[in-house]
Amino acid sequence: MVFFTLFGCNNQKEETEIAIEDTVVEDDEVSEDALLDRIQEQTINYFWDGAEPNSGLARERIHMDDVYLESPKNTVTTGGSGFGLMAILVGIERGFISREDALLRFGKIVDFLDQADRFHGAWPHWINGETGKVYPFSEKDNGGDLVETAFLIQGLLTVSEYFDGDTEEEKELISKIDTLYKTVEWDWYTKDGEDVLYWHWSPEYGWDMNMPVQGYNECLIMYVLAAASPTHPISKSVYEQGWARNGGIVSSKTYYDEDLVLNYFYNDTDLVGPLFWAHYSYLGLDPRNLSDQYANYWTLTQNQAKIHYKYAVDNPLNFKGYGDSLWGLTSSYSVNGYNSHRPGNDVGVISPTAALSSFPYTPDESMNVLENMYKNHDSLVGEYGPYDAFSFEDNWYTPRYLAIDQGPIPVMIENYRTGLLWRLFMKNKNVQNGLDALGFTY
Repeated sequence: MVFFTLFGCNNQKEETEIAIEDTVVEDDEVSEDALLDRIQEQTINYFWDGAEPNSGLARERIHMDDVYLESPKNTVTTGGSGFGLMAILVGIERGFISREDALLRFGKIVDFLDQADRFHGAWPHWINGETGKVYPFSEKDNGGDLVETAFLIQGLLTVSEYFDGDTEEEKELISKIDTLYKTVEWDWYTKDGEDVLYWHWSPEYGWDMNMPVQGYNECLIMYVLAAASPTHPISKSVYEQGWARNGGIVSSKTYYDEDLVLNYFYNDTDLVGPLFWAHYSYLGLDPRNLSDQYANYWTLTQNQAKIHYKYAVDNPLNFKGYGDSLWGLTSSYSVNGYNSHRPGNDVGVISPTAALSSFPYTPDESMNVLENMYKNHDSLVGEYGPYDAFSFEDNWYTPRYLAIDQGPIPVMIENYRTGLLWRLFMKNKNVQNGLDALGFTY
């Protein structure tokens, strides 16, 4: 029996101490395929059963303790909903959701998105699921969020490629998704024609957020979709001068004997970013055989996962539990609020999505984590799969979920198992045109 103290977010401590009795399951009782099926079904249900009912979109967070301090329960997340769209497709393929029910849900979602607040075609980070109005992510972040919009469009385009248009309902869905994509003004977010894309714009505060998206992070998909737009494309120079910093994005450094390939620009000292950087853009964008003048993206993403694994095995800070069956640092809930965990900013908190969404890159090492959690620490798993984060070091966990952490798990596991989402997204003709325009081979 392990005792954990339950904390809420925003550094507020709940006055509840929970005793966790972990059931140990013998290895031969549950096969690897059965475990993969189980976690996929559980995490997909976050976006199916747990969806905000009016919009059909993904709630930003689901807290099993029903305590919501940051935003109302009906707040839906734009990027997380894009991940959820792809998760629902996995649910169809795995037999968890009927094609007919999914088609109805997708229709509901696109109709809501069509009427929801948009700012030069871009949706905000958060939306009130009951009204379609923007819910501010922060004081000045109350307008368009181009990165979150890109994650949503990635999911929508994947859905449009899944359905073959054999029925009027499917044709209508495909047409509506096409219209939503065409009305995103990607080129307008260059802020008066600069050679870089900006993350935010607000009708009240303009460009005050002042966040040009430069250097490697989770946002590659935004530049690809912007170049791919048939109506509002960016030029190649926006990618080269803005995102790639005129070649400054390239790194010759190594970490744990793995090539970094690109510079991670979190700060001047940390060599590698949180693991979600290897997930969000690559739910649909297939990194296998993907290259441009700056990187081989399979080497880049696989090496990032390997570095996180090797870091946990090395465990330089001697945190409890770290090792070959418990690894992976990414942005998630933490002992005190929310934290962007990574080597260089490690507080002893493991976020299950980090390793579990890395199955394509580190299948054996990720399976170690999956088996360890489900067979040795099942109290850290709830209705929608593994809880967001936990720490053996601080005897802490939270029975809460975030859409952006649950969504990549079933999608990347499916890409590992069948390549489904990669195959669908990469066959989109606009996406191919965008990759060609930016000089990618794929």
